Amino acid sequence: MYRRIFLHSLLATSLLLPGLAMAQEKKTLTVYTYESFVSEWGPGPKVKAAFEETCNCTVNFVGVADGVALLNRLKLEGPGSKADVVVGLDTNLIAEAKQTGLFEASGVDASAAKVPGGFQDDVFVPYDYGHFAVVYDTQTMKNPPKSMKELVEGDPSQKIAIQDPRTSTPGLGLLLWVKSIYGDKAPEAWAKLKNRVLTVTPGWSESYGLFTKGEVPMVLSYTTSPAYHMVAEHSERYQAAAFEEGHYIQIEVAGILKNAQEQALAKQFLAFVLTSGFQDAIPENNWMMPVAATSAPLPDAFSKLVQPTKTFLMSPEEVAKNRKAWIDEWLAAMSVK
Repeated sequence: MYRRIFLHSLLATSLLLPGLAMAQEKKTLTVYTYESFVSEWGPGPKVKAAFEETCNCTVNFVGVADGVALLNRLKLEGPGSKADVVVGLDTNLIAEAKQTGLFEASGVDASAAKVPGGFQDDVFVPYDYGHFAVVYDTQTMKNPPKSMKELVEGDPSQKIAIQDPRTSTPGLGLLLWVKSIYGDKAPEAWAKLKNRVLTVTPGWSESYGLFTKGEVPMVLSYTTSPAYHMVAEHSERYQAAAFEEGHYIQIEVAGILKNAQEQALAKQFLAFVLTSGFQDAIPENNWMMPVAATSAPLPDAFSKLVQPTKTFLMSPEEVAKNRKAWIDEWLAAMSVK
């Protein structure tokens, strides 16, 4: 009897072996990114499904608060990082990211990518862009600021939620936006703006959540943010303020780790970033502008968005050289610990 049971077990196992072998052959690509990218409403689920159809692999997204936090985590983990690919750094961080020695050349021809002012890099591949903006609630603000000067010097009772430049790419974007306009007088501008800041959050999601809950009438976000409310909620309640001086741009990028366990898959993924399989998930899931062709035209809401008259963008090298000093300047002026 026991022998019969053993033989049946052996037969069952032999029948399962081909399936087990196939399962073992399926590799896992680990992608570090930011939390909103991997949320159920973000582009992550669609990107994962589309890439898995082409790769015979499993995509494992690992989310952290925001882009700056992403770079900080990579620095802490060093060469032992589990990441194969990183999605969510931006041009303000890439020089510092390269200095870590953790990234290698992408091997991807990104000449098809289109961003205002252009972008070329042999290590990082752009996947979307957007201009930073103050988004306001039209039901509570009838006269939103029309310039950075009006934001800085406006009514302190009308508050704004912003993000921390030490952990958040939008927070760093605002820091560089203010620096681009005010230069050496940025500390004085921050000291005035401090009176209008309700809170400084670690990442974008927390501050935008406070805004949509009605706890603050303004939030630092993107010119593209109102498109979400117009498309998903059929509402024009939330709008971006057009600033006379212009707006700072964010170009988000993806890169490969030198010590990636799945190098071939990682390079395949970076090439996939510029295809419609990835780009289709950007406009209505990341609510940013795609850098390459999508399979369908953008929703009409995108034609109603603020179109900046001037775009600010510092070189990655300038940001890397001055980021710490400018953040210290911000901390002193804002009295943030």
